[in-house]
This record gives sequence, C-alpha cells and structure tokens, in this order.
Amino acid sequence: MSILDEAKTRAQGLMQGLMGKAVALAPESWVPGGHPDPLIRRQHGHIGKPVSRLDGPLKVAGQARFAAEFPMDGMVYAAVFYSTIAKGRIVEIDAEAARASPGVVLVMTHENAPKLKPTPIFLTDPKAAGGDGLPVLQDDRVHWNGQPIGVVLARTQEEADHAQSLVRVRYQAEEAATDFDQVKQAGARQAQFMGQPLHNEIGKAEQAFADAEVKVEATYVTPRHNHNPIELHAVTLAWDGDSLRVHDAQQVVAHAAWTLAKVFDLKEDQVVVTSPFVGGGFGSKTLWQHQILAAAAARLAGVPVRLVLSREGVYRTVGGRSLTEQRVALGADRSGKLKALIHTGVTAKTPHNIMPEPFILPTRSVYGAETMLLDVQQVELDMIGNTFMRAPGEAVGTFALEVAMDELAEALGMDPIELRLKNEPEKDPTQGLPFSSREVEKAFRDGAERFGWSRRDPRPRARQEGEWLIGMGCATGTYPYYRMPGGAARLTLTRDGQATVDVAVHEMGMGTATVQTQVTAERLGLPMDAVRFNYGDSTLPGLIMAGGSQQTAAIGASVIAAHRKLVGELLKLAGNDSPLAGLKADEVACRDGGLCGLEDETRFESYASILGRAQRESVCVEAEPPQPMETMHWSMHSHAAMFCEAAVNVVTGEPRIRRFLGSFDCGRILNPKTAASQFRGGVIMGLGLALMEETQVDPRNGRIMNPSLSEYHVPVHMDVPDIDVIWTDIPDPHAPMGARGVGEIGITGTGAAVANAIYNATGRRIRDLPITLDKLLIPSRDT
Repeated sequence: MSILDEAKTRAQGLMQGLMGKAVALAPESWVPGGHPDPLIRRQHGHIGKPVSRLDGPLKVAGQARFAAEFPMDGMVYAAVFYSTIAKGRIVEIDAEAARASPGVVLVMTHENAPKLKPTPIFLTDPKAAGGDGLPVLQDDRVHWNGQPIGVVLARTQEEADHAQSLVRVRYQAEEAATDFDQVKQAGARQAQFMGQPLHNEIGKAEQAFADAEVKVEATYVTPRHNHNPIELHAVTLAWDGDSLRVHDAQQVVAHAAWTLAKVFDLKEDQVVVTSPFVGGGFGSKTLWQHQILAAAAARLAGVPVRLVLSREGVYRTVGGRSLTEQRVALGADRSGKLKALIHTGVTAKTPHNIMPEPFILPTRSVYGAETMLLDVQQVELDMIGNTFMRAPGEAVGTFALEVAMDELAEALGMDPIELRLKNEPEKDPTQGLPFSSREVEKAFRDGAERFGWSRRDPRPRARQEGEWLIGMGCATGTYPYYRMPGGAARLTLTRDGQATVDVAVHEMGMGTATVQTQVTAERLGLPMDAVRFNYGDSTLPGLIMAGGSQQTAAIGASVIAAHRKLVGELLKLAGNDSPLAGLKADEVACRDGGLCGLEDETRFESYASILGRAQRESVCVEAEPPQPMETMHWSMHSHAAMFCEAAVNVVTGEPRIRRFLGSFDCGRILNPKTAASQFRGGVIMGLGLALMEETQVDPRNGRIMNPSLSEYHVPVHMDVPDIDVIWTDIPDPHAPMGARGVGEIGITGTGAAVANAIYNATGRRIRDLPITLDKLLIPSRDT
C-alpha cells in the first residue's frame, strides 16, 4: 500500500469521525431512520412469509448461468502460473516449450504484457475493488509465494493447463518476512481499519484489572483461513474495440467495473461487468489479479478469454482471513460485574493492502465494563493480501472474548448466561450512543429454554455416554448494522400494474432477489408476480456491495427513496380530478394496485387509472437514499445467543457436535426461509472455524502447503448436526424495513460456543484454533 493511499484512508477516517460527532448530537427527526419505515407496521402481506427463492427453478434445471458458463465465439481458455519464492525478482522465464505446445495461442508474462496501471485497493476510494494494490505483470518483482507471474491461452482448458506446466522460471530470491513469530519480535505498529485506529481506551484498565477481586487472563490464537466458495473464481470476457465486457463471479459489480477501467485507463462506461449468479462469496468475490490477467491477455491476443482458477489457484491468488494472537484479561467483582475488559493483540497483513483482521470490533459494544483497553497491532508479512472473510474481526474476536467470559464465569462459580446478562450495557460502551434496538436478554432466555440449558451440569466431565464425554457451552454473537454510501434504485411502473426494480446488486445464494421482490411488492401494493427485480449488472443504478451484511438495508433504503419519488410523480399525474387530489406523498399508502389516503382509504385510485388518464404507458424514477447517518446516531447491531452440545471420544479425542442452536436478534425477519438458511450457513462456517479450518504456511518460504480441499478441511454433511434457529423478530425502528443483517451473525460466537462446550465435556480449555483431536486426547479421568 502506498503512503498516499494510507494517508487518504486516514483522512477519510478523520472526516468520518468528525461527522459522527455532529450527527450524534443532531435531533432524531433529522437522521435517516428517525421516522420508522411504514412497512414495519404491516404484519400481513408479503413480508415475513417463507417464500422459496425465485431463482430456485433455474438452478435445479441448470439454467442459471454462472461466470464460467457464458459462451463466446472464438473463446480460448487460460491457465495461470505462479511464483515459487516469497520475494525477489524473476531472472528468466523459459516459455518456449509452452509456446510450442499444441493449441497454445499466447503466453503472457511481464515481458510482453500490455501497460497497466496499479489496481486501486478496496477502501481507498468509494468505488475501488482491488484485493491488492500491485501492478499486474508490469515488472519482474515477486511479492509473495504464489503470486501470478504469467498466463497461457490455448484452444482448450486441458491444452492451457499442460502448456503452463512446461514454463520454467529462474529467480533471484531475496530475504522475505514469512515467519510471524520472527517478524513480531521486531515490533508491531498500530493497525487501522476503515481509516481509523483499532484502539479504544476507557479509564485505566490495566490498573483496574490488577485490583480486581476475580480475574482471568489468557492468550488465544487463531490461524489463517482461506476462502473456499463452491464456485471457483472465474471470469469470461471479451473486448469490443476499447470496450470490455466481463461476465464475472462478483459481489461488487459496479466497483469492479470502475476498478478495471482505472487499470486499463478507460472511461467507466467502457467496462460492463455482469454477475447474475454467484456460487458463494463471503468477501472473496471482488477484484483480484485473475480478472486483470484475463482482460490483458484477451486484449493482447484479440480473442475472448475464459479464466477459471483451480482450487489451488484460489489459494495462491485470492486472500483470506489473517492469523491473530489475542490477549483477553477480564477483571470482575464477586458479583460478576466487569471492572476491567482488556482485549489486545497482534495480527498480520501485507505491505500491499489495508486489511488487518480487526478482532476487537465485537468487544467495542458487547459488555459494559467500567474500564476498557482494546487494541490491535499489526506486522507485515510477504504473503498474499488478506481480505474480508465472513464477519471479519467478529468471527475470531468473539472466540477469544467469549471463551474468556466462560473462564470468568467458572472462576466466579456463576452461570455463563447470567454473567453475560449482568454485564449488558445501557448504551454503547465505546461510542456512548443509545442502542437502536437490543434484545440480547430475550435471545438468551428464549434460546436457553429451547436448548434445555437448565439440564447442563456446570462441572467438567460430569456427563459421559459410553466412550463419549458430553458438554454444553454458550456464547454471545454480534455483528454491526452497516448501510454503506452509494445506494440508488430505478423503479418503473407500467399501466398494466407491472413494476421493475433496477439495482446493481448481487445474488450470492442468500435470496436477495426473492426478498427484495417481496419488499417491493409490499411497498407498491402489488402481487409478487407483478414485480421484476433486475440485478448483477454494473450498468444498473447504485454502488452497492454484497458484504458487511448491509446489502438488504442498502437496497431497502434505495427502494424507499425511489418509491417516495414514484408516489410523488403519480400524484402529479393524478391531478385535481383524482380522489387523491390535494394529498402529499407522505399522506398516501399503496394497496391493491393503487394509491389511497392514509387517513381515508376510500380515497383510492388505481395505477392503471392514474396512468390511463395521463395517457402514459409507464412512469420511471431513479433516486438515491440519504447518507447512512443512522449508524452515527444510534449503535446498531445484530445479536445472537449461541448454544452448543459437544461430544468428545475419550479414546480417540475426536470431537463431534451433537446439537447447535442459534437464537438471533436481527430486527424484523423479512423471509424466514431464506433467513434460516443464512443463519445455518453461518453456523456451519463457524463449526469449520472451530474444528478444522487452518491454512498451513511454511514459515521458511511463505508457501501455502495445503491448497486443496483434500488438505484444507471444511465441514461436510457428516460434520454438521441438527442446527436449530430461532429469532426475536422485533423490528429495529431505525433500520429500513426494521431489518438488520443476517448473513454474518451466524458465524460469530460459534467458535466460542463449541470451545466452551468441549471444555464442559472434557475439562480441557483449548485456546488455539482449530480444536483438533490431537489437542483433545484424554488418557485418563485424572489428567
């Protein structure tokens, strides 16, 4: 990352901080969300119904085209080759055998690649999408072990793969920073996230901890994690003169189009990115080097190109979650009230991106301790750029914090749930803001009753069934509400009562199109089959990413703005001869395919009547929502109470999860069927984090040593128990539709709930993930 980029992000963070202070003091009515969304009051209609995903029939019929399934005339196939050193320069690339191989069209390296500009890094500009800021194939430098250093194009994928295996590269290696422990000894520096330091300090926490009546302190370690979406990262693209058409596996289509335009020195409208279906993203489906390689090779060869990264290629090219070493120190009085909460530690990042793992984020708002010290330090390694991975910060931060809370509960002889509820804050502990809505106690009480928590024996190793020790554990989960700037929507209504919504958003399998069709139909008073939702195309309005569990809120706010504008246009068209004459936009509602007065519903006119009298076939509006200042006025979070029952075999040490329950407080649930799927998916990913996921890196040379699903283990069906999910369904009055995000909350707290259940079962406190059987071998009851 350049000094200019770093300074730019810090300046942006400073401006946000100053604006936040001003917005916090503003009257509630001035802030978005100050007036609750009218849809919150509607309890009978499309919202809240378990509607099956509209794209389901396409997928089961094989008609949903993913990025690697778009045909193009004359298309060739790409295969990437990668560096085998962590740092240095390329002395020689011998590609003669590859060029002479059957079917080969092009071998592109830094020696013949077209001139490209450096990639704008995500978060350095509102539209930037780059995973790293390095120029692609513009010099002979190597920055990490596995960096793409060339690409082969051939008539078939098999020919491309064979040809790239024939390339021989000679390097001049340089000393690289690849060992976390060694680099850490040389010193770390303050980590920044979204332009602001990852540091909070309230009172003298170290002194309060030293003076506390009851205290626990430990170090918790989490490894690197790699992204493993079912759909491999893929792109199919072609040039038409100086215009680039890209079919991508992408969760930021508009950002990707802008970023590619910058790299190739084009105007933004010269790049079109579409991504109608994405087979899993979780933060990884943004812009990495493979899209740039494909576009550069296509331009050089003058043919369309399809590039699909192999599973190993994903590990070499696409970043994941970085490792952390976290210290948690908790001090409390005898009643369990927290006097000191210390959560500090170190994580690793690269010099060429801006994403440290922000593991203190959940600790900022979860508990009301009298004093706090929260801090993230960073060191830089010569490795692939780390990036967002489902609940960045919260997923691993809640592991450390919530295991520590379990340890404190044991030291106090107190029920873990009661300890947590005793320390519920009245306001945001670090920001001082009121909570928009917080139903943590209800989530815990409801979850405990349903899970059967009262049957838990607090004594470790108190329950055994044959060879299996059985235990229960719980943990708190949390994830912030986000609504990022850049939302916009286009709404078109026709005389025959059909509506179309156009937004440049994404469907990664979470049911976006289905839920937004429900919401739009409800808002317009139309049946669902009268609404069409268009998405996944950078030419559509809006700069909305599918990330941060914020897409639903961002779309919702955009549609609110477009709907309000549409109603205003319809009232103008209705004129003085309408029963609606004299009414303003906030004095009418939509129902039964038309508009009616809020105070007098007999004042009604259908859309067909309004447009017919105006001799209009349709009306079309486009609007942007206000800036997301609600997050500066209220502390807004989704919450969860996570419960786990684990079994550990006394002979083999094998851990098995027998039951899991997540009790969620995420505001209003718009579609219980799709939401339940998201909750369960997050929990399953959390089980992987807890029990098996680990990117193994050779510290001597920075090489990822397990770049496949044969060696990097993720949960399969046999690893996943029955997962029960419940929710409060209490609307957040300050969020669009009353809904907060559900996509990432399921992974938060899950790792800690598993670890705490395993401790209850075995008496072994595991503080370093993953919890593998070698850490749980239990030779005797006295151990």
